[in-house]
Parts: sequence; C-alpha cells; structure tokens
Amino acid sequence: MRVYLILAVLSVMILVPHMSDAFGHGLGGDVAPPLDLGGRDVTVSAQLTPADLEAGNTEEASIEVKFFDVEADENFEDVTYNIEIWHGTDLIARNLFFDEDGALDITLRTEAGCEEVDLWKCTKYYGTEHPLAPGALYAQGQSNVTIQGPIFDQGGLYNIKVGIAAATSARTVLAEPLNYDTFISVADVQPFTIRTAQAEEVPATIKTYYDKVSNISYDDSRGSLSFEMPFDWSPDYVELVQIVHEEVHVPKSFTTWSPDREFAGYVDGVRLDKRVLIIDPYTYDDRNVIHFLVTTAELERINSELGAEHEESRVMNFELVPENNVQKNTSEFYLVDSENHDMRTGATVTVSWDANVKTSPVPLEIAFLDESGDLLRDTRYGYVIADHATGAEVARSLQDARDMQDVATEGITIIEFDVPGQGTYRFDLVMYGQGRAGLDVDDAYAGLGSGLLEFGVLAPSGTPGTVPTDPSRDAALADPAIPGWIKDSVGWWADGITTDAEFVSALEFLISEDVIKVAAQREAGAADGGIPGWIKDSAGWWADGITTDAEFVNSLEFLIQKGIIVVGEA
Repeated sequence: MRVYLILAVLSVMILVPHMSDAFGHGLGGDVAPPLDLGGRDVTVSAQLTPADLEAGNTEEASIEVKFFDVEADENFEDVTYNIEIWHGTDLIARNLFFDEDGALDITLRTEAGCEEVDLWKCTKYYGTEHPLAPGALYAQGQSNVTIQGPIFDQGGLYNIKVGIAAATSARTVLAEPLNYDTFISVADVQPFTIRTAQAEEVPATIKTYYDKVSNISYDDSRGSLSFEMPFDWSPDYVELVQIVHEEVHVPKSFTTWSPDREFAGYVDGVRLDKRVLIIDPYTYDDRNVIHFLVTTAELERINSELGAEHEESRVMNFELVPENNVQKNTSEFYLVDSENHDMRTGATVTVSWDANVKTSPVPLEIAFLDESGDLLRDTRYGYVIADHATGAEVARSLQDARDMQDVATEGITIIEFDVPGQGTYRFDLVMYGQGRAGLDVDDAYAGLGSGLLEFGVLAPSGTPGTVPTDPSRDAALADPAIPGWIKDSVGWWADGITTDAEFVSALEFLISEDVIKVAAQREAGAADGGIPGWIKDSAGWWADGITTDAEFVNSLEFLIQKGIIVVGEA
C-alpha cells in the first residue's frame, strides 16, 4: 500500500458550509421542512444519541430537539415544545417541555412490560414545571428532562411530532402553533443462521433501521440471501423517504461474503446501483457488515421500472448475491489542515478499486478513518480528479452549499469515475466535516489530501475515451470463428513465452479472416517504441476468459485505428 501526499499540486480548497436546504427522513437525525414565521423560514431538528441506537438499549440514549431560523442558523430562545412520539399508529409519549436556549435535551429510558392497549398510558415524565409555562417541564440544574416508558423498545421508524406553542418568551404564545414531523430510526437486530451444503452453521444478523424483516432465506447454491420488510410504495410516501438502511452482519471467517467479493443487490427483482451496497470491514474485528443504503432516487427508479401496479405494493423484497472475487488496488493518504499543510487532522482516506477492472466507469470505494482506524460517519466531502502527467481535470464534485455536498453516511462511499484512458490520475479530496443534512457539522477532521490512481487499458464500454460497442457486431461475435490456437498464442504472448512477432502474426490472421475490420488491413506491426506493455494485460484478460471475444476484437480495432498497433497497406 503506497501513501501519497501531493499538496504542492493540490487544486481544491475548503469551502465554508452553510445551513442545508435539504431535509431528511429517518436514521438517527432529521430536519423538518421549514414553515413561515413572520417572513422567516423556521424549522425543527431531532437528533438521536447514539445515532445507531438499537431497540431496548436506551440506558444512555437521548434526543435533542431544536427550533431555529434556517437562514441565520440560530436557535430561538425560551421555546415551549409539544412533543409526541409515535411508532406506526401507536402513540408512545406526549407532553409539554420548555427550554431557554431552544435546544431541548430529553433523556430516554425504556421500561418494558406495559400491558395497556394505549401505550402512552405507561409513559412517565420527569422534570420541573416551568413557572411561566404551565404544564411544561424543563431541566433545572444539570440533569435533563426524562421520558420513561415503552419507548424505543422496538425497532423501526419513529415519528417525532414537534409543536411550537411559544418562542422568544414563555409568555409569547404564537397565534397559530407551528407543527412539524421529524423521523428517526431505531435499529432492530434479528439473528439468523446460514446453513451451507457442507453442514456449516454460520451465525449472522440483519440490523434493520426501517421495519422488522421476515422470511430470511439463504440459498447455498448461489450464496445468496433474501428477506422482506413491510414498505409503502405509494409515490407520495416514497418521496418522503430519504433512505432505507439495512445491514447484514457476517463473521469474517465466512469467505463467501468477504470484502474481496463483488456483490449484486436487488429490491423487488430490480438490480440496484453499485453505490447502494457498501461493504464495511473496518468497524468490527470479528465480522464484516454489508449495508443496503437505498435512496429516494433508487426507490423512485424501482417504481418506474415496475410500473403503476407496483406502487400498490406494501412489501419490499431484498436479495444479496455474491459475484466475482475482486483484487483491489488501494491508494491511501492522510488529510492536513487547509491552511497549515504541516499539521495533520488525524483523518486517513483510502481509495480502492478493482485491479482487474475492464470497463469504464470504474467504481471507486472511498473510506474515511480516524486515528484509531474507526470509520468517520456522515463525512461531507468533495473531490477533483486530474491527469497526473498533464494536470488536465477530468472529474469534479465540489460544492459550497451543504445540500449539494457528497456525504459518506457510513464513512464509506462509492463514486463512479469515467476513466479517459490508461494512465495515472491524481485524486484531490477535501473533507468539509461530519454532519447530516441540516444538523450541526463537526469540522474536527476537516482538511485536504491527495492520492494517485493507476489504471491499465480498459475494455470498450461506450463511455468517453473508450471504444463504443456495436450491439449487432457483439451479437455476431457471441460464437465467433476465432480458432483456439489464436487464444493460446495470445495467452503465451501475454505471459512472455512468445515474441511480439508471433502476436502480430495472430493479428494478421484475424485481419485476413475479416474478424478485425480496419480501413487498411494487411500488415500489422507495432508503433514506434514497440507494443506497450498494458496491451498484454488486455490480451491476457481475453486469453483467460475474463473479457469476451467481442471486447477483445473491438479493443484491437481501436488500438489499430489509433496507431498504437500500426497497420500498413497490403
């Protein structure tokens, strides 16, 4: 693993973030859409601590509710809140609270064993009634107000309804109370056992942040896992859902699902974007975590592909399928302060990609780690990718507006890079800080860094800089008339057993048989300087059956047309 820091040519800069115009739905924090108050956009946020709370584990849990001006990013003072907590159709808690600085902290404690049909009847509230806000509890001294009862004892999505009855002064009652809906998720952990054909029993769990999953099934012949979960697919509801988050936890000893695997994820039979599946080998020493992070855009795409009938569905079906083994290249670099490049921030970034990738765009996996190797969750970042030799910029994602910034929710993310061609590229990264949309940003690890990404020749895929494929030609080459001795000859050349001249002879045969089609097609040879070594990689992939005959032939035509392999007149 090579470590790079190239601050002399770093072309990115820290951009000061402002309050987001994006509003969330679920996970450990949320911000409601703003409402108008005297010409000002005002809203509330709800932040759960810990953000990844598991059901029933509320010994040290709390929730912070803030009422603030969106543009100024300032809290209102002396706020009277009406807080309701709902789980589905069940009301769990409802009470008035008061806070002087507009940031209300509530301690949460689970008390099991409620036998009431109406769960709110089992809930108790602790605090001091404020003398100027009758019935509203506030924190006197160092302790928070407390809610105790059947709260967060089950996993799933909770609706935190927040009403603002008064603000700026306990006696200033709003003419019309402002009412907001925020949503947070509490994880439900469901253990299951993977049983293999070798009579192996592997303990695993699914951690769901949305709703309880069922019908967990493992297919040993494919190494695939499937499960389902209640979900409302109506477009109006889907539009509200920021993300559906599911985690599959498996021991690191279970090699079928190792981080060296490439995975395919499906929802209701529709293959998900590669960026939806995140594999985390960092958080735990003994197990890997595979995340489904299904965004609003993916949910809407699934609805679009499956049609109007699917919108009536009330269930979501997941499938996880391991595919090819992946050998990864990794570039690792540390971040430094944006003004003092001699001072490290403590954050390290690793960028990984498939060493044997054959087509563009290339998925790049980016992981943000602290000094202890733990993931930095909710990392807000931007990047620039440039040709290392020329400095020409080939990709950029830098945004000063928080609602446009890229976010690595789990501290790991995947971006796709359209590689213009074989070579080395500089990856310049800026980390703005950590924080969810509309919530406070922690800039403790904010900084800059650079790494190098190296790519060999890529097979054609129709993207800029590669050879466009011809579907009719590909179909004709599905069973091409390429003799077996050609593949053997190319494979020997790729392994260094035979000479360039013998490889050229094989090309001449393919040209003469009209398998390779070029304008002038009788003499093949190398351009000045010989045949570049990376062409051997491409030939070796084909000889090993990694790339198809169509891809190999199209690549050769491209190389000849570009003069990398020279073809003379007959």
